[in-house]
This record gives sequence, structure tokens and C-alpha cells, in this order.
Amino acid sequence: MNTEDQLFVGRYWHKLDDGRIQCDVCPRYCKLKDGQQGLCFVRANVNNQIVSTTYGRSSGYCIDPVEKKPLNHFLPGTPILSFGTAGCNLACKFCQNWDISKSREIDTLADQASPQQIAQAAKKLNCNSVAYTYNDPVIFLEYAVDVAKECKALGVKSVAVTAGYICEEPRAEFFSHMDAANVDLKAFTERFYYKITGAHLQAVLETLVYIKHQTDVWLELTTLLIPGENDSEKELNEMTAWVVENLGADVPMHFSAFHPDWKMMDKPATPPSTLKMARQIALDNGVHYAYTGNVHDKEGGSTYCHQCSKKLIGRDWYVLSDWNLTEDGHCKFCNTPCAGVFEARPGNWGAKRMPVRLSEFIES
Repeated sequence: MNTEDQLFVGRYWHKLDDGRIQCDVCPRYCKLKDGQQGLCFVRANVNNQIVSTTYGRSSGYCIDPVEKKPLNHFLPGTPILSFGTAGCNLACKFCQNWDISKSREIDTLADQASPQQIAQAAKKLNCNSVAYTYNDPVIFLEYAVDVAKECKALGVKSVAVTAGYICEEPRAEFFSHMDAANVDLKAFTERFYYKITGAHLQAVLETLVYIKHQTDVWLELTTLLIPGENDSEKELNEMTAWVVENLGADVPMHFSAFHPDWKMMDKPATPPSTLKMARQIALDNGVHYAYTGNVHDKEGGSTYCHQCSKKLIGRDWYVLSDWNLTEDGHCKFCNTPCAGVFEARPGNWGAKRMPVRLSEFIES
């Protein structure tokens, strides 16, 4: 890496006959002349090669509850060190991190840290895992992979929070280094993906099938329900039925509430009744674990045994209450396994969100 200008030569690109460079990280296949940036803003053609302009730089670090990602079946109750960079390869009109994901300003990136320093900080901060989040880690793939390698060496797990819009070859590399992923399945129509996100549904579905059947990554899904756009009973029926058929009943689904933001200020917030409807549709279609999010809903946030219906993990926002799993992750009442990655006992991080300056926790 060039520490002067923060340019890191990326992987997954090739030269075109007309002199441009094509970026092959995501299905946008941005074709760039020298000096141009891709739609993501941060992968650019510099001196006839694709560089990652944000390698080693972050928009900030924060310790979150792992449930905030959201992940309800991956080390419940534990703290996770979260960070992102700038830019995004989607163009969601409802983006709720638009100040980071749509930023063209590298000055957004306040903190510098090497992959080794991030892993060391996570270990010192007693974080069980590191999350690549806030913007999509697909566009800082090389940085995320290098951090994940250092984390693994220290026994720290890696979590991707992503929209899953990535090409086949980089997808294989990226997810080979992840332990868990929450993928935004933003809708279940091509119309929504094209009109609202500027992307395509099929590529995301292919990523989901790949993660579930070709990797050991723990997978959960999130759908932000936007009134009048992706919240119809028909679409939710089709989506949840597809998940059960193609990914299996054990993949948890989170249905989250939209609030007006970015370029969709004209839409109302999602009513709690819509989230409860979506959760019930998922359960009726055979999804074993369905949740509501961004609302205060103890029932919708808790985990239940799909066999005997007893509460396994109680949640009030991000605070755990009931814990009725055996040390090997089975229901204490009927001994049915609960799908997920669990430790013998839950963590007790609670709902705390703690911003950190990484420089205070890394070795000089």
C-alpha cells in the first residue's frame, strides 16, 4: 500500500481493447478511463490499473451488540467491533447510511489502521468478532479479506453485512474468509431492484444460494419493508417460499421498519402491523426463525423453538433475557437443535453502542 496517497492495487479487473479498464468485482462491470471512478466512488482507474482508494482507512469504529447487525443466531449477546469505509456499489434511494455510502469525499474516512491493528484492537477490546458494515464490504474486498485473515490468526471471527451484489470469482474469495453474513434481500422483484437500487435481483439470489450451499458461513437475511414498494402479501409470500425452498427453513429472516431518508422522504414509516404480517407469513411458509426489527417488539425479537414453540432466547431490543438453550445449542424443553453458532453461555454486552478511537488500542 502506498501510505502517501492511500492507493492499493485491487484485484478483479482487466484491460479492454479500447484502452479502458473494466472492474470485475460486482455485476456493474464499470468501464473506466484513466482517472475515472466507478459508481462506488472508491474503486478507480489510476495509471491503467484498478485501485482501492480506501484501503486502510475507515469512517469510524464502534462496538455494537452482534444483534444489531442483525444476527440473532451468531454468538448472541456478544460485542462486535464494527467498521466501514466510504462508497457503495448500489444506489438505494432509501439508504440510511447515505452520508457514508454515497460519499465522494475521502475525508469522510477519519481513522487509519492496518489489518493487523484492527485484529489486535478487537482482541484487546474483548470483541468476539469484527463486522464489515455501514457501507458494503464488497467494494473494500481486499481490505476486508486482509483484516479477516489477521482476525482468524487471533481467534476473532468475521461478519459481512452486505447486499450480496458481487461477481462469482471475488465472491468465492470474499466469503471464504467470513464466518457469518447478514445479506440484505432488499425485495423480491426485479422492478424494485432496478428502479430503487439500480441493481438486479438475480445476482443477489445467486449469492445467497452460493453462501448457503458452497460455504460454511452462517447466513441471516434482512428485508427493509417500504410501504407500497416491497411490502405486499404476494411479494412476501413469494420471497419467504423461495427462501425455504432454496436456502432452507433454518435461515433466519429479519423484517425491518423503514423510516423516510435520503431520496425517499415522501414515503411513510413502516407500521408495526406490516412487520408482524411479514413475520407471520414467513412462519406460515415454513421459515423457522422470523424477526421484526427497528421497532420495540419483544415477541418479534425473540427466538422460539420451531418444534415446541417455547421461547429459547428472549430479547428486549438488544438486551437478552430468557436463555433456554443447552450448552450444545438444543432446546431445553424438547431437545430440538436450534440452528446457529452458539457458545455454552450467552454474552452480556447488552444494548451498548460504544464508539472507539482505534489508535488507543493498537500497538505503535
